[in-house]
Amino acid sequence: MKFDYNSYPYPSTRRTIFGKNGMVATSSPYATSAGAKILLEGGNAVDAALAASMTLPVVEPTGNGLGSDMFALIYFEGKLYGMNASGRSPKNISIEKLREKGYDKMPSCGVNVINTPGLIGGVMKVYEDFASLSLDKIFEPAISYAEEGYPVTPQIAKLWGESVEKYKNLNRDEFEEFFKSFTINGRVPRAGEVFKSPDLARTLREIRDTKGESFYRGGLAEKIASEVERLGGFLSLNDLREFEASYVDPISTNYKGIDIWEIPPNGHGIAVLMALNILSEMEIKDRDDPKTLHNIIEAIKLSLTDAKTYVADPAKMEIEIERLLSKDYADDRRKKISDRAKSPEAFKINSSDTVYFATADKDGNMVSMIQSNYAGFGSGIVVPGTGISLNNRIENFYFEEGLANSLDGGKLPYHTIIPGFMTKNKEALGAFGIMGAFMQPQAHVQVLMNMIDFNLNPQAALDAPRIMWINDKKIQVEKDFKPEIIDELKNLGHEVEVVSDFKNMGRGQIILKDKDVYIGGTEKRTDSNIFSY
Repeated sequence: MKFDYNSYPYPSTRRTIFGKNGMVATSSPYATSAGAKILLEGGNAVDAALAASMTLPVVEPTGNGLGSDMFALIYFEGKLYGMNASGRSPKNISIEKLREKGYDKMPSCGVNVINTPGLIGGVMKVYEDFASLSLDKIFEPAISYAEEGYPVTPQIAKLWGESVEKYKNLNRDEFEEFFKSFTINGRVPRAGEVFKSPDLARTLREIRDTKGESFYRGGLAEKIASEVERLGGFLSLNDLREFEASYVDPISTNYKGIDIWEIPPNGHGIAVLMALNILSEMEIKDRDDPKTLHNIIEAIKLSLTDAKTYVADPAKMEIEIERLLSKDYADDRRKKISDRAKSPEAFKINSSDTVYFATADKDGNMVSMIQSNYAGFGSGIVVPGTGISLNNRIENFYFEEGLANSLDGGKLPYHTIIPGFMTKNKEALGAFGIMGAFMQPQAHVQVLMNMIDFNLNPQAALDAPRIMWINDKKIQVEKDFKPEIIDELKNLGHEVEVVSDFKNMGRGQIILKDKDVYIGGTEKRTDSNIFSY
């Protein structure tokens, strides 16, 4: 029998999942199993999240790698913590030096777009402060999947094929190690085919045994820096040595009685809060009402346009976060919305790949965590003999002098990965997140409103069709929208493209808490699942 594992011609229904003692929701069944194993062995929500975090670069390398960045919101013993594990640009990079290499715009892949990776540093800092189990136990599932292999899941096989095709078409020598490490004799792993990565297994052991020191100041750091230098890039050993993940104070707004929390800039989670503030005093009717959808689209346009203008390395921002979250700001931007689609100062939406996951334990601790190489396998640069794929986060800077987010050395970039969290009366209500670069804040707004305004349960809130603003008046809508809704959006001035491939519409997870019961929803748009007990 020959099956197409990405073809599902008949609609199916996922049910909301309940649990009392713990829950794990990830984009991969293997990462979910890793977190579940940790919970069943007595670990807490942080242990489970870290096990999933280390497993995902192995089983979903199309969305993240050991060269990723990471953000997390951690609700632990009644307090919410923010973790920013995003890296700075190499100290030696500049727009001028890229111009000298022949670029007239920001490159999207290759050795010149690599930021200092933050994931491993963030994982180790979180481990030291919150974990309860040994690193041996936390790393064991990831090492096992890397060494013994796993059957590649359908969506990941599809995304993997797109990356391999991209690097083949570019036909550069710098991608040689990618093909050695992430193909089977030069071809894409098929859905259901077992893929092994002994290099990743060895690297994970070295990270575990040195508590991450090797990655930044030891043998792995030297291998990373040496390969980048050999290929003529900017990331140096000093950049790695100076990296430090940091705790940040989460930012929030109250939307209809619920506090919504995001990581502050340099992440663009603030755009979610800005859009919700704009929408909070607008007329919100039925979710299928085109005028409601119109207002959501217009609020997202304004908040994202402003985020792209102002969000940057906090030290370089020209406007205070408090100003962007103020009532005056929301009132001013709300006045810009009319009954017709408008074109704000436009920017192009880029699609990208990321992994989001959430965990919860019997003591009420919860983790909302996200990590990413930015675009698929990132830069396409893989460090020989290690399985470390390095990010392409430099692409998030502007190739123009004088802006808050202009490329410069030693600078945090505008960052697209955003974990979310909800509280009510200072008690945890739940962890949520939807990956997908500039779709992320748009999906956060839509999924939150699905639950808060339209009373959709977590699974239905994720299942509901989504809209993505692209630029100007152009939007993409999923084909599940009723034709009459699409027609009315066109009548309101929107340039509508109906899409059947939902890979760019985000992939999310939700774990809510209602007294002593956890309530979970998992994304229909990827190979995800939930463990609960």
